[in-house]
Amino acid sequence: MDWGDLKQTAGEHPVASNIAQALIEGFDKHYRLFREMGRSAKQRFEAADWPGQQRSVKDRIQFYDDRVQECVTRLLKEFNAERIDDATWQLVKLFYIGLLINHRQPECAETFFNSVTTKILHRSYFHNDYVFVRPAIATDYMESDPPTWRSYYPALAGGRECLLAMFRDFGWARPFTDLPRDVDRVLAAVLAKIGGVWPVLEANCQIQVLNSPFYRNKAAYVIGRVVNGHDTLPFAIPVLHDEAGGLRLDTVLLESWRISILFSLSRAYFLTDMEAPSGYVQFLRLIMPNKPRSEIYTMLGLAKQGKTMFHRDLAHHLYHSNDQFIEAPGIRGMVMLVFTLPSYPYVFKLIKDRFGPSKDITREGVKQKFLMVKQVDRVGRLADTLEFSDLALPKARFAPALLDELRKHCASLIEEDGESLIIRHCYIERRMIPLNLYIEHASPVEVDAAVRDYGNAIRELAVANIFPGDMLWKNFGVTRYGRVVFYDYDEIEFLTDCNFRRIPTPPYPELELAAEAWYPVAKNDVFPEEFRTFLLSNDKVKDAFFKHHADLLTPEFWQRTQARVAAGHLEDFFPYPVEMRFPRH
Repeated sequence: MDWGDLKQTAGEHPVASNIAQALIEGFDKHYRLFREMGRSAKQRFEAADWPGQQRSVKDRIQFYDDRVQECVTRLLKEFNAERIDDATWQLVKLFYIGLLINHRQPECAETFFNSVTTKILHRSYFHNDYVFVRPAIATDYMESDPPTWRSYYPALAGGRECLLAMFRDFGWARPFTDLPRDVDRVLAAVLAKIGGVWPVLEANCQIQVLNSPFYRNKAAYVIGRVVNGHDTLPFAIPVLHDEAGGLRLDTVLLESWRISILFSLSRAYFLTDMEAPSGYVQFLRLIMPNKPRSEIYTMLGLAKQGKTMFHRDLAHHLYHSNDQFIEAPGIRGMVMLVFTLPSYPYVFKLIKDRFGPSKDITREGVKQKFLMVKQVDRVGRLADTLEFSDLALPKARFAPALLDELRKHCASLIEEDGESLIIRHCYIERRMIPLNLYIEHASPVEVDAAVRDYGNAIRELAVANIFPGDMLWKNFGVTRYGRVVFYDYDEIEFLTDCNFRRIPTPPYPELELAAEAWYPVAKNDVFPEEFRTFLLSNDKVKDAFFKHHADLLTPEFWQRTQARVAAGHLEDFFPYPVEMRFPRH
């Protein structure tokens, strides 16, 4: 259709046109609220309102689903949308595309369209004639006001003056304690990184910095890159509050892989203000070329867009590969069935129909645990997941043994529909090496490092008010950067909901040999002394554990940590080594 005729066609088909208008109004309301939350992050950072910052990240997760349901309700009430014929639905999509021509968030608006219409239409309509299986609007060179990034020119003003201006232009109401000192430290770190000699400044030399900082916990992250000739140097600079109440630069990250860790899905989502999110994603991809767009959208708080991008990437990968889905390596769980595609770096997790006898939890209870993980501060130690419903995968790509396991343990969650296997509900997360398998093949030095980081993971989760529950080695994974991350959530609890006790002394010795505990045990009672029994049977880990983390076997550690959390103490978590931090004075 000629776009010039679109307005006339809309007049001839008012129902389709009005539905498209209702859909874009629903999305625009969502994104307006999303941006307001990002803008207000600046005020909370200036006011040191750290609990408010964390609440904002949690509350924002629900925004999207609320707006989708509002729009579904409106379409059903005003247009009897469940009775709309096929031709009208195709026109709805066409008119909607017309409304996106000059839109600043067209890719996210397309995802919103899908989210609403798939709640109304039958699954047989989930193809490109009715929903956005493929994007219809290009987001390359998307302009925004203000621009996505600003540029500073060291050849004209000098590098030091450019950095001073760059930080002042963010306009924080709280002043820096000593910005010139901090900028000098940044310049010294850059000079050391490039070999101790400043290069000749080429004609195109510039510092490009994203217009909005990225807020998370107690930090604001300034992210950009230096361009000089054919060379580029990425940077991420965390801005914190110091002891005097002013702002200071904490360090500078100058490697793509370190910045990638900053954007890891094992951490809380960022708060930022973006008129054109595609511009931010494209800029970040220049800095982190190996980071999938889906993960960047998710880390910017646009989780539904992250899911859309992931699904498209998965479909593309399946089309260009022919290996089979298999059970994921490692010890089988009693609650989840986990499978993977060897050529694709993710695992798919389904909640089994029946759990092992020792598991006192329901399917809904497991879902609540996963939701809890999405809402809390993951401090780099909890794997985030993408949650999918009615995920269609080619049945021929499933190994026969895996299909048998799915039919046996997850029959209620799968539907075999012709050439497709429909998975009614699953979680998808980045694949890691299970820690127990890693330890089996690790050198003594690697075992020591892994055990140390395992204990550090437990400590950091504890001060973030998270108790893993089941701390077996198999429930932790090792990332490609060697970091230990927890990923089994069916027994996870808030630390403050647990009661850490010391095992009482038996009135006579024979009771210690009894098969059952001779003392009363409540639901959330935890006895850290028992950890030794199931954690330290392997001699490869015992010495390292006692060297680094013996206090985790005592109730006192847990009780002290509980007290700090209950008192409202919010710890600092740095997504970079502590030794990289600049001096405090």
